[in-house]
Amino acid sequence: MGLWSRMKRSVRALFGGIIEKTEDPELLLQQTIRDMRDRVPELNNSVAQVMATEKLLAKNKERLETQVVDLDSKIRASVKMGRDDIATAYIGQLQQAQVDLGKTSQQLEHATSASKQALKARDNYVLQMQRRTAEAMQLINQSKQAKLQEQLAQTMESFQLGDDASTFNEMRDKIDRRAAAAEAKMQLGAANVDTQMQDIEREAMDMQLQDKLLTYKREMGLLGAGTTTTAAQALPAEGETTTTSGSNQNGTGS
Repeated sequence: MGLWSRMKRSVRALFGGIIEKTEDPELLLQQTIRDMRDRVPELNNSVAQVMATEKLLAKNKERLETQVVDLDSKIRASVKMGRDDIATAYIGQLQQAQVDLGKTSQQLEHATSASKQALKARDNYVLQMQRRTAEAMQLINQSKQAKLQEQLAQTMESFQLGDDASTFNEMRDKIDRRAAAAEAKMQLGAANVDTQMQDIEREAMDMQLQDKLLTYKREMGLLGAGTTTTAAQALPAEGETTTTSGSNQNGTGS
């Protein structure tokens, strides 16, 4: 291999590597999609021109067919009136119109075929564009996913778990201590409330029992006329024990 060939190969390899590094697959695919979509209006214009030619030839054919019918009627009228000279002139026009009609018919057939082919080509292009667009979007999503995985890999490489392990442990212990202290306070508060509620319920039960006892004594006639008021006053007040209340009631009864 010559020196010049080796130099060209080295230059191509150098610039090829630089270009490859600067190429963004997502941007290139998006630009390709835009280019394909931009060609659709051009294709539509080309198809419209072919279809316009077809419609124009169709109108010319219709006009020539009408002209042939009209000239044939004029020839028949001229012959009927004995005007052979005029009939001969109309015959010349009729022959030319028939020739033009034949050519126009052939052109119309070609134009109709061209319109169908143009429409088919446009539809095939649109279908291919849609398929390529879907494929490009899938590739773009894969490229984004690959970038995300690369970023995650770089993050995991730079992340040192051992450096922050002590911080995590310290914060975990601190949070555990706070949670344990809060739970203990809640338990103590609940215990105090429960104890107070039990004392109140027990006092209420004692009062109900004393009321029942007085009711029985009253029904059995064991209480005097003024005993009810005295016994009622002798019931245990708030903070007194049931034993004291019971002894006072017994003393009053006696």
